[in-house]
Order: sequence, then structure tokens, then C-alpha cells
Amino acid sequence: MLKGLGDMGRLMKQAQEMQAKMAEAQARIAEIEAEGSAGAGMVTVTAGADGTLKRLHVDPGLLSGEEEKEVLEDLIVAAVNDAVARAREAGQAEMAKVTEGLELPPGMKLPFG
Repeated sequence: MLKGLGDMGRLMKQAQEMQAKMAEAQARIAEIEAEGSAGAGMVTVTAGADGTLKRLHVDPGLLSGEEEKEVLEDLIVAAVNDAVARAREAGQAEMAKVTEGLELPPGMKLPFG
């Protein structure tokens, strides 16, 4: 009758270990940054895996006149999207390391919540 308690204890221990691994992965993900660029490097941005914009650099040559404003805005948007996509990819790769070997139902995403 008490045999099931051992299984429950093992499951609880595995859940605690997974929780610790998830916390470690989330800490690593918070540190991930990726750079994106547009216009042959005339605009570069750095984004975090959480989608936040960290840094922006615009080549001074783009700032010569009002007519370039639209082009500059388009390049900034393209560079931000490039950086965010790369950072998100890196974050997903980090999370995949934690969930490797887990038999999760299709479509289930971690962390839960």
C-alpha cells in the first residue's frame, strides 16, 4: 500500500530538479543578446531574448537630410526585427536544452503559467 508513496516522492524530486533547471535556464536566457542589422550594417541593434531592445547604432552617414528619414526609419524597424528574431531563437535553443528528453504532449510549452 505504501509503494505508491515512493513513486510520488520520486516524482516530487524530479519536479523540483526540473524547476531548478528552468530557473537556471531563465537566468541564462535573460543574459542572451543578439545583434541584427539592416542596410549593409548602417543600422545595427541589439535585442534580448525577451524581445527588449538593448542598443541601437545608426551610421552617421544616414543623418544627412530630411529625405533620408523614411529610409532610416525602415532600416531601424528591419534591424530591430532581425535582432529580436535572432535573440528569440537563441532563447528557444537554451530552453530546448532544459526540456530535452522530456516527454511533453505536443504543443505544450514551458514554463507553465
